[in-house]
Amino acid sequence: MLKGNETRIGKILSIEWLGQTLASLCWIISVFVYEIEGPGDWLQLGAASFWMMSNISAIFSIKQHG
Repeated sequence: MLKGNETRIGKILSIEWLGQTLASLCWIISVFVYEIEGPGDWLQLGAASFWMMSNISAIFSIKQHG
């Protein structure tokens, strides 16, 4: 949840953002470690990738003051 005075660095250093971003990164890596063998693996990779993109876009949605 965005707060009125939140900064990009503050968001990146928050436990919730770091936890979600690291979890999605681990999920992406695990797909390649266990190899892509079928449609379900592609769906897993897609879900993890979109989760990562959502986390990154949350940083850019914060308006910088100045």
